[in-house]
Amino acid sequence: MPLMVSISGIRGVVGVSLTPDVLVKYASAFAQYCNRGKIVIGRDGRITGNIIGNIVSSTLLSMGCDVVALGVAPTPTIQIAVEQLHAAGGISITASHNPLPWNGMKFISYTGMFLNAEENKRLWSMADSPIYEYSSWDEIGRHTSDDTFLRQHDDMVLNLPILDPEKIIRRKFKVVVDCINSAGGLIIPMLLRRLGCEVIEMNCDVSGIFAHTPEPIPENLGELCNRVKVEGADLGIAVDPDVDRLVLITEQGEPLGEEYTITTVVDFVLKHRLQISKSSQAVVVNLSTTRAVDDVAARYKAKVFRTPVGEINVAQRMLEVGAIVGGEGSGGVILPTLHYGRDAVVGIAIVLQQLTEFGGTLSTYKATLPTYSIVKAKIDIGDRRSDELFRQLRQRHANNGNVNTDDGLRIDFPDAWVHLRKSNTEPIVRIIAEGSSTQKAQALTERFTEEILLI
Repeated sequence: MPLMVSISGIRGVVGVSLTPDVLVKYASAFAQYCNRGKIVIGRDGRITGNIIGNIVSSTLLSMGCDVVALGVAPTPTIQIAVEQLHAAGGISITASHNPLPWNGMKFISYTGMFLNAEENKRLWSMADSPIYEYSSWDEIGRHTSDDTFLRQHDDMVLNLPILDPEKIIRRKFKVVVDCINSAGGLIIPMLLRRLGCEVIEMNCDVSGIFAHTPEPIPENLGELCNRVKVEGADLGIAVDPDVDRLVLITEQGEPLGEEYTITTVVDFVLKHRLQISKSSQAVVVNLSTTRAVDDVAARYKAKVFRTPVGEINVAQRMLEVGAIVGGEGSGGVILPTLHYGRDAVVGIAIVLQQLTEFGGTLSTYKATLPTYSIVKAKIDIGDRRSDELFRQLRQRHANNGNVNTDDGLRIDFPDAWVHLRKSNTEPIVRIIAEGSSTQKAQALTERFTEEILLI
C-alpha cells in the first residue's frame, strides 16, 4: 500500500510505506514550514506511536524546534494545546480509523486548525525539495513533556456556556464507553465521571492494541451494542483512535447512526444559539452529510452551507461565514466556541445535555428527528477518467436535480440525493446516496452504478 498524502496529512503501513526516512522527510519539512518554532506533538495510542513519536520529536529538535510532547492524546486535544501554548504548529501522530498496521501524521497550523489545501501544497513542496539545515549541537530545540492537557480539555468543555454540568450530574446516566484501547481511554471516562455518570469501560486501557476494527461504524460495534443491553445502560459511546469521531448507541443496544451525531448536536446548539451568538445561525457540513441537518436547521430558520469532504474544508468555511456549529456526518462535531476541530469530547457533553433537557431516552429522542437512510457503494472504473464520467452524468441530470460539483458530483432530488467522489489512491468512484428509506437509498446507488457502467 503506497503512502497516502492528502489534505488529512500522511498515513501508511508502518515499515512498508511509512518508514523512518519518510517520517524524517515530512517532520523536517514541517519544522521548516513552522520557521523552526515551538511544535506540539501527541499520539493516538497505537503500538507504533511511541517509536514514531521519538523519530518525529528527534527530527524536530534537530531542526531547532522546541517540542512539547503530550504523550497519548486525542487529536482535538493537540489542536487545543497548539492554541493555548501559542505554538507554531502541531503534529498528531495517528492513522485515524485505519487498522493497527497503519500510522501517520496530521499537521496542525498555529491556528489550531489543520493545514488547508494551499498550506499543504507548500508543505509538500518543502518535503519534495529537501534542502534542510539541521541545527548545530548548541542550537537544537528543547524537549518538554506536558500531560495536563487532557484535564484542560475537559475543563474547557465543562465551562461552555451552553452546558449545565450540575443538571447532567443529577440525571445520573449509566454509560458504556468503547475507546478502542486508544487515545480516548483516559479523557472520556474522566469527563463522564465528572458529569456524574456511572461509567462501564470497554477497551479503555490505552494499550494501543485495538480490540476490533477501529472505524466506529455499526458492523464493528456489536460487542458495545450487546453490553449496553446487558448492563441496562442509558447509552453507549464509541470513538475512533484519535477521538475526533463520536458514535452513539441507544439504550436498546442499537446504533443511533453516525449521521445523527451531528444532527443531534446541531439541534441542541441552534436551540441554545443565543447563549453563544446574538447573530449567527449558520451551520456548515460537508456534501456527504445527511439532509436531516438541513431539516433541523430549517426549524430554527438557520442556513446550512456545504463544503467538500474534509475537516479543514468544513472548519475553514465555518470561520468564513461565522458558523455557530458544524461538522461531518461520520460523527465529527465542530463547536467553534471551543475550537475549530472535530471533537468527540465536546460532542459527548452536548449529547448528555440534550438528553438531560429532553428528559427521555436516546431512542425516543431520535424519533423526533427527520428519518433518512444513507447507503454507500463503490465501483471500479478501471482506466476511465472520473472527471469525464462526472461530466457526462452532470449533463444527463442537469434538468433532473440540483447539481453541485465542488467535490466530485452531488445531485439533489426532491426526496433524495447522491454524491459521487473519486478515490485519490484507487481507480474507484465512491457512491453515497440518501433517501427516506434504506430501499430508496439502495436503489439510488444501484441506479448510478449502472449509469457509470454504461458510459
